Amino acid sequence: MTEQLDLSAQAILRANDRGGYTVPNGQVYPFQWNWDSAFVAMGFATFDPGRGWQELETLFKAQWPGGFVPHIVFWQDDDGYFPGPDIWASGTNPRTSGITQPPVAATAARVVWERAPTAEFRTRLEALFPKLMAYHRWFRDMRDPEKRGIVVTVHPWETGRDNSPEWDAPGDPLDVSQVGQYARRDTGHLDAKMRPTKLEYDRYLALVQFGRSTGWDQARIARESPFRVADVGMSMILLRANRDLLVLAELLGKADEADELRAMIARSEAGIEFLWDPDKQCWASRDMITRKPSGFVTSASFLSFYAGLRDADKDAATLAHFARIAAKVRFMVPSLDPEDPGFQMVRYWRGPVWAVVNWMIGTGLLEQGRSAEGERVVRDTRSMMNQTGFFEAYSPIDGAGSGGDDFSWTAAIWLLLAER
Repeated sequence: MTEQLDLSAQAILRANDRGGYTVPNGQVYPFQWNWDSAFVAMGFATFDPGRGWQELETLFKAQWPGGFVPHIVFWQDDDGYFPGPDIWASGTNPRTSGITQPPVAATAARVVWERAPTAEFRTRLEALFPKLMAYHRWFRDMRDPEKRGIVVTVHPWETGRDNSPEWDAPGDPLDVSQVGQYARRDTGHLDAKMRPTKLEYDRYLALVQFGRSTGWDQARIARESPFRVADVGMSMILLRANRDLLVLAELLGKADEADELRAMIARSEAGIEFLWDPDKQCWASRDMITRKPSGFVTSASFLSFYAGLRDADKDAATLAHFARIAAKVRFMVPSLDPEDPGFQMVRYWRGPVWAVVNWMIGTGLLEQGRSAEGERVVRDTRSMMNQTGFFEAYSPIDGAGSGGDDFSWTAAIWLLLAER
């Protein structure tokens, strides 16, 4: 059965390959997505490392001056997705969106490199390294206004956790009166109960309109966006990615860049406590406008281990949440605490389990010696795929597939976990 699923996962990546980049799902997401491609590159590396490098190289062909890497690259026209390139109006070639996504790329580059550390691939790593470095500098310079070593996001889509309840209160003040009429494409392919609501989409589009009104001036957006939230997920992912990029800098003999990365890591280790919610006793995002923590335990709350953070009291509190949630669901880790009144087992980031987040959580737990919890996450992730196939997400209650099927990053995670 395992060998058959290995072959099925490889076949999905091949089928979703569009010639240098991979779409997440041919029907729902017909373009290249930033953090999807990072996970896909790691998946390809298990059986075709050269194709893994190509995935990252293609993504960084769309990098803007200044280091920014967009969350969508519209390499080809396709009217099956909304909002498309005309709505974003980024003015770039290739056409892209104007926001970014969680910076997994450096971590992916390290994984792909370590899979096959050959002379040929070292040359490709050397060519990619300065682009990765520029991306990380962009986060430092553009998305950390208080110099805490965290990531302040300006759009829910940037976080990758599009409709997490963490964005509800920060989104409430947004003016959606000028959004106008539009036709979504996602609900034409998928059951609406699995997708964000119309109000959430209105807010997404209002923020796109704001960014477009600035000419996608990233510095101005960072200062003036009506949605500015310190995202615990992106912050933990960037801290981990800085550690992985440091390993690559040392490998390549980049002494100055290595020192720069050590400074970034030290800043995060000193400042990321800003994202600890003392009342809820969890890691949580914080609204930078109201200064209030979200108050939600989400799957991102468990990424502190992946980020390499160690604090006995915070770790104990986090693991207590883990144990409590694990007793409530069949499959870990739900994207929202199942005891929360807003929990919905199939609605996108308000309940379903996501294999990519599980991979990060499981990796962190195992690395820090939390073997029982880490093995539970790995086992549950593999069990859902065994039971249901390679879906976008899964119900934590019964493992039913949610969202698109034949999903690239889920197939990639199967291949990564199959080696454990």
